[in-house]
Amino acid sequence: MNDTLLEVRNLKQYFPVKTGFGKTIPLKAVDDISLTVGRGETLGLVGESGCGKTTAGRSILRLYEPTAGEVIFDGEPVTAKNITHMRKLMQMVFQDPYSSLDPRMTVEDIIGEPLDVHHLCANRKERRERVLELMSFVGLNAEHARRYAHEFSGGQRQRIGIARALAVNPKFIVCDEPVSALDVSIQAQVINMFEELQEKLGVAYLFIAHDLLVVHHISRRIAVMYLGKIVEIADADELNEHPQHPYTESLLSAVPIPDPDVTRARKRIILEGDVPSPLHRPSGCPFRTRCRYATEQCAQECPTLTDRGGGHQVACWVK
Repeated sequence: MNDTLLEVRNLKQYFPVKTGFGKTIPLKAVDDISLTVGRGETLGLVGESGCGKTTAGRSILRLYEPTAGEVIFDGEPVTAKNITHMRKLMQMVFQDPYSSLDPRMTVEDIIGEPLDVHHLCANRKERRERVLELMSFVGLNAEHARRYAHEFSGGQRQRIGIARALAVNPKFIVCDEPVSALDVSIQAQVINMFEELQEKLGVAYLFIAHDLLVVHHISRRIAVMYLGKIVEIADADELNEHPQHPYTESLLSAVPIPDPDVTRARKRIILEGDVPSPLHRPSGCPFRTRCRYATEQCAQECPTLTDRGGGHQVACWVK
């Protein structure tokens, strides 16, 4: 059996932006990215705010209709015609647990809604039993079922969102910064829960986050994104120890290390300038305006991901 569960080929997501006088220009939020996720694997996706991580995740699930490209899930192309069927297999945990839950619905109804939509329970008794089972999966008590979302803390709300995503027994979940709105102590609990659920259910994750320490902890492989492009993909340990793209090097140099001696000895790589607008991207390599290694070739031609050995792929002309 093929170990690849999800394959994304040349995915593009452009949004038309009006510039006046009836003219529009494309905002290239996701520009020609390709990646794979194996069965039961966690692929981390990191990058600074506005680089297109969330848009990539939503486009994969067709919450946004992609401008171009192809998404193949379990050997079957994901299209507008079969997306209703695919919704059972691919789910999403949203970033903000405060706005992703309906305040007028009880926890039981929030978690049970996917069961109703896909007609997965024969009667109310079966539905309630399934909801309570899902709540126990994510560490919620049965007594919470009749409460409303505003009665819970941020960590508990995120658990409700995770239970909702698990309701239809998906094979793949896009986790869109699921811990960024939570306190550090709660983050650890939720991350551990994701790992436990993966061991029990065999679900695969695309884990989108800012925090490289969190991503390194939970992911088997990591993809680094900059201005709509994936610039590096490698195993988590390999990327952490031997980053090859200048942008990845700068990201890792900013990760805090709880050892004052190591912190004093290491050199922080500070990027100059601001992130270019995706409306007016630089020619060639999108990172060249902030890269200390940039050459004339970088300005003329955009590098593609090339394998540097052991599945370590980098998009750079110099490194």
